[in-house]
Amino acid sequence: MDRLTKQIDFIIEIDKLKHILRQSRVTDGSRRENDVEHSWHLAVMTMLLAEYASEPIDILRTVKMVLIHDIVEIDAGDTFIYSAAARDAVEEIERAAADRLFGMLPDDQASEFRALWDEFEARVTPEARFARALDRLQPIMLNYANQGGPWREHEVTAEHAMSFNMPILEQGAPKLAEFAEKLFLDAQEKGYFHDG
Repeated sequence: MDRLTKQIDFIIEIDKLKHILRQSRVTDGSRRENDVEHSWHLAVMTMLLAEYASEPIDILRTVKMVLIHDIVEIDAGDTFIYSAAARDAVEEIERAAADRLFGMLPDDQASEFRALWDEFEARVTPEARFARALDRLQPIMLNYANQGGPWREHEVTAEHAMSFNMPILEQGAPKLAEFAEKLFLDAQEKGYFHDG
């Protein structure tokens, strides 16, 4: 296969991401968001909110990272982030998915995409820490906008949501962490969480 054929095959394959539904609902609560919508939203958030990163970031590198970070869900599916057991069970499946999917590309692009995905997972760079912070903030904003739909549906308490999300937000974007904390507290006051 030549380079263009590999690239086109990959482009066709990642169209499947449009069918991977997340637990988060769109702001009006009418339906579940898909992975492509989520990744696009994070890319726009990166461009708009980069000034709030805890350290200077390469915006283009971060945009690339958020656009490809969930491609592995084509094989692994969406994992409900508040379930530790589900997250642990999917790690190996996601690594195998990264091997398969990024392996479809020409070698140079396969290496770049896999490195970006690994970087996102490891959170060792300012770009990865900021990308992970946005990955946590976006569903918080959606859940708040639709009055806590998935939080109540999955019996997530405010304490659980805050303890799970705040460290990652604080590490990657302290100012955005402050914003998220206000959303959490307001959501708790409004009854958007499971009472526990």
